[in-house]
Amino acid sequence: MNRIKELFRNADHVQNNGLLNIYFTAGFPELNDTMGVLRALQDGGADLVEIGMPYSDPVADGETIQKSNDRALENGMSVKVLFEQLKDMRKTISVPVLLMGYVNPVLQYGIEHFCQKCAEIGVDGLILPDMPMDVYLNEYKTIFESYGILNIFLVTPQTSEARIRLIDAVSEGFIYTVSSASVTGSKSGVNANMESYFSRLNSMNLKNPRLIGFGIKDHETYKQASGHASGAIIGSAFIRVLQESQDLEQDIKSFVREVKNYPETIEI
Repeated sequence: MNRIKELFRNADHVQNNGLLNIYFTAGFPELNDTMGVLRALQDGGADLVEIGMPYSDPVADGETIQKSNDRALENGMSVKVLFEQLKDMRKTISVPVLLMGYVNPVLQYGIEHFCQKCAEIGVDGLILPDMPMDVYLNEYKTIFESYGILNIFLVTPQTSEARIRLIDAVSEGFIYTVSSASVTGSKSGVNANMESYFSRLNSMNLKNPRLIGFGIKDHETYKQASGHASGAIIGSAFIRVLQESQDLEQDIKSFVREVKNYPETIEI
């Protein structure tokens, strides 16, 4: 079974605060930090991890993630380099791993070749927010499925009920629930408008679980979001930890444990 599906089907994983998904940009802060960051996230207690594929024009991202993209590209990160870095990850990594980014570099690499490499390495899913739904369904869905790669779709407060139900129908794994109509890292916490939006989604009785992203930064916001879904996604706040860190491994573990409210001494 795909590791993402297995994670959500295993009720023991869903603790009081829900699942924690952490995003970071591959090749940041330094080119060869990717595997070290991934291992530290797993050791700290992250339930699943999104690895961002840096892109020159990340229009949906806020300043923090944009700068991490710029730095990673300057460091020499590319899809080819990322695959080389991750080629042996399943020797030490057991958590589900997704790649997130913009569709253009994937198209340049070749969709089938890309999915094949993901399957070889042990990547479980992709998040490509700018891939049109009809293009995916008509041209790529069978390719994704043949290699066991899940395609994770996003919904926002502006997404129509009809589209949400379509996304739910063609999705497996989870639905990425964008908390607000903003770029990453621009807001935090759950306000009244978000409460109404989350309640609307819950009332739809969707078959897929949801993780809430955008504006989640600490234990409080993670717990708030997890009260409305199966868990939460943190991106920009974690990138800032990487920016400021003097000891990547320890700082990453401490951040994850603080978000999940684990004592520092616990061994995950």
